[in-house]
Amino acid sequence: MSMEGCVHLSEFKSTKGTQPFRIIYSFFVFCTSKAARQQKAKWCVCSVCAAHAPRIHACLHCIHFACYQGHIQDHTTSMQHNLVVDVEQGQILCMACGDYVYDSEIRRIAVNCKEKARRSLGLNTEYRAWAPDSVEMTLLQAHPKRRRPTPNSTIGLRGLINLGNTCFMSCIIQALTHTPLLRDYFLSDKHVCQFNNDSTRCLVCEISRLFQEFYSGNKAPLILHKLLHLIWTHARHLAGYEQQDAHEFFIAALDVLHRHCQGNPPSNGDSTHTCSCIIDQIFTGGLQSDVVCQACNGVSTTIDPFWDISLDLGPCPYGTSKADKTVPTSLADCLERFTRPEHLVLLLIASLSLPWQRFEHSNRLHKKISTFISFPEHLDMTPFMSNRRNNNNNHNGITTHPTDINNRYSLFAVVNHVGSLDAGHYTAYVRQHRDQWYKCDDHMITRATIQDVLQSEG
Repeated sequence: MSMEGCVHLSEFKSTKGTQPFRIIYSFFVFCTSKAARQQKAKWCVCSVCAAHAPRIHACLHCIHFACYQGHIQDHTTSMQHNLVVDVEQGQILCMACGDYVYDSEIRRIAVNCKEKARRSLGLNTEYRAWAPDSVEMTLLQAHPKRRRPTPNSTIGLRGLINLGNTCFMSCIIQALTHTPLLRDYFLSDKHVCQFNNDSTRCLVCEISRLFQEFYSGNKAPLILHKLLHLIWTHARHLAGYEQQDAHEFFIAALDVLHRHCQGNPPSNGDSTHTCSCIIDQIFTGGLQSDVVCQACNGVSTTIDPFWDISLDLGPCPYGTSKADKTVPTSLADCLERFTRPEHLVLLLIASLSLPWQRFEHSNRLHKKISTFISFPEHLDMTPFMSNRRNNNNNHNGITTHPTDINNRYSLFAVVNHVGSLDAGHYTAYVRQHRDQWYKCDDHMITRATIQDVLQSEG
C-alpha cells in the first residue's frame, strides 16, 4: 500500500473535493445510521453477478458496485475511472497505479464516520494504538536509538514475591502486564489520575507504576504490597490471606480499574460497561440473547456486556440429546455449547478471556474438574458470531465460514491451577514477544515453549 497517496487521488481531490468520500464512507462503508445500513445491504452487491462477496468495491466516480473477481476491473477499464473504495474496510484502490493508496485527510474522514457508526449501534469507542503527535515525532527523530527486545532479552519479565497465598494475584498481574494493548497504553503514559493526583487511592496509577517497573530492565522480583492493599480496600471480599480464586480476582480488578478510570467513587458498587475507558475498550464485549415467542414467533433480543466467557466443562445440565451428555474435550466444544440459541456471541473485543469452570460446587460435593481441554495458539471466533449463526440458521453444529480477520485471536497468556480445591497453587505462562514464552511461578521466571503452554491444564 502506498503511504503518500498518488497523483490520481490528488487530481480527484482537487477537482471534486472530499465530499464524495464523506458520502461513500457514511452510507456504504461504515454506515452512520440505520437507514444507511439498510441502503448498504440493498446496494452493495456486484452489479454484474449480484454477489455480495468477495471484496465488493465502489467506484468513486459514478458509485458503481462490483466484486474484485474481475468485474470492478472491467468497469474501471471501460469507463476510465481510476479510483475505487473497498466497502468493507474503506481502503482506496487506484487502478491506474495498481495499488491501495493512503491519504491522511481521507483517513480522518473515515475514522470520524467509523466512530459515528459505532455510536449509532451503541458500541464503545474503538481502541486505537498509540501514534506520536508532532511533538513526540520530533523527540523520536532527535533520539533515534531504540531499546529493542532480543531473543535473550528479559525486558518485561519480573518475578513477584508471594506475600502469603497471593499466587492468585501474581498470575493475573503477569497476564495483565503482558496484554499487548494494555501494555501499549500504560507505557505511552496515557493515564490521567481521576483522584486529584492522589495515587495512593487509585488502582490505575498503581498498575501504571507496575508497568514502568516491569519494563525498566530491572530483574529483581517485585513486592506487590501496595497493590494488595488497594485491592483489599476496594474489593473487601478478597481481603485477608486465605486462598482466593484467580478468576474472581481478575473480575474484581477489572471492575475497580474500570471505576477508577472513570473517577467514580469506589463505594458506588455499580459498574457501567458502556464507556470509552481503556478497560472497556480492551476487555468489554457483548452477548446477544434471542427469545422466540411460541405464539407469534416474535423475537426479543437483548445485548448484555461481558468481561469473559466462562466455559462449563461438565455434562450439559439442561440438555436432553446425547451430545448434551458428553464432556467437552476442546475449546471448540466448549464454545459450541456456549453459543447455543440461548446465548450468541455478538460483539468480540480486543482481549478475550476464556476461563474454564473447573471448580464445581453443589449441595453434595465440592470438587475440581481436571479434564484436559485442548486449545489452539490462534483462535478464529468467526463460527461463533451471532451474525454467522443467524444467517445460516445454525444451532446444531459448526459450519465452515469465511474467516474474518477481525475475529482472530492469538494466545498471549495462560493461567494454570495445580492441586485440589482445598489446597492448590496458581502459575501463568506469558508471551514476552513473538514466540518467546515464559513460565511465571511467583518470584521464579523460567523459559517455556509453546508446546508446554498448549499442553498445560489451563
